[in-house]
Amino acid sequence: MNSPADSCSAFPVSREFPSPLRGGVGEGDGCRPPRICPSPHPGPPPQWGRGFGAAPVAQQLTGGRLHLSHGPIDVVLRAFGAPEAVARAHQAAARRFPDILPELCAELPRLRAQLGKSLPPLSSVGRRMAAACRPFADVFVTPMAAVAGAVAEELLSVMRAAAPLDRAYVNDGGDIAVFCALGKVMDIAIASDFTLGPLPGRSGTIRVRHGDGVGGIATSGARGRSFSLGIADSVTALAADAATADVAATLIGNAVDCDDPAIGRRPACGLDPDSDLGDRLVTVHVAPLSQHVVETALKRGLACARRYRARGLIVDAALTLQGRTVTLGGEVPASMERVAL
Repeated sequence: MNSPADSCSAFPVSREFPSPLRGGVGEGDGCRPPRICPSPHPGPPPQWGRGFGAAPVAQQLTGGRLHLSHGPIDVVLRAFGAPEAVARAHQAAARRFPDILPELCAELPRLRAQLGKSLPPLSSVGRRMAAACRPFADVFVTPMAAVAGAVAEELLSVMRAAAPLDRAYVNDGGDIAVFCALGKVMDIAIASDFTLGPLPGRSGTIRVRHGDGVGGIATSGARGRSFSLGIADSVTALAADAATADVAATLIGNAVDCDDPAIGRRPACGLDPDSDLGDRLVTVHVAPLSQHVVETALKRGLACARRYRARGLIVDAALTLQGRTVTLGGEVPASMERVAL
């Protein structure tokens, strides 16, 4: 049920999100929920196009997870199913991963250009990025808005092609591609509460089920690594795929905005000469805001999220700013149980 269009429904961030942003930790079938966590360290974004740095790294982690890292791309993934199938899926992801960054860097001018004002990308990930951004092209957007989600989608695609799986996720810096087979569920934790310090605290969980239309979950905002035109601490979007969720979270995060002397902004190119945002003003600092400003900014972001859901681009979204959180599902009932932390 939607909340009224002219109101913002805030709820304590220690509670579960309303459907479909809901789910109890430990109520699934034993999977370790990956955390969606925007980086708590603002500053320069990942340095695309400035050399590949060290060689790609593949490392086994605890809990059956695989860590893949190369330059600005940092991925944690896991497949679930028969041991042989899991091994094939992880091997397929590890084989595909080293070529992704070189492919993207080879066509960075196309990926950094406003959608429709350059030749289309040629790489598989680049095409995913452009396709995800196309429905949002009524505002300024470049394919780079979908890069993390598109990388996650690419790796999940090769994993699923390699073997039949029960479940799988690919978490690229908080932008997650997820798959659940028939009868399977996965719980994913949300970390977006900055009220207690610079590191985001756990604020809820998402339960993803087969057939619910959610294949991607992405988080963006002014407290993350990438630049934002808005002031949201975080925006988490749920969509059919991770690349679309990535773009939606970015643009909804841009819409969470208001003019106030407490908000500091600088041209993106002054912080990163290679930024695809050029001289557009990005948020660099947000001091404590009045309740009125917080509510106004959240209303603007919520209106954007509603438009995207009406167009079938997203399933749901959660927007957080200075301790207030709103979703498309409306206000959380006071009787709702707290998430087990």
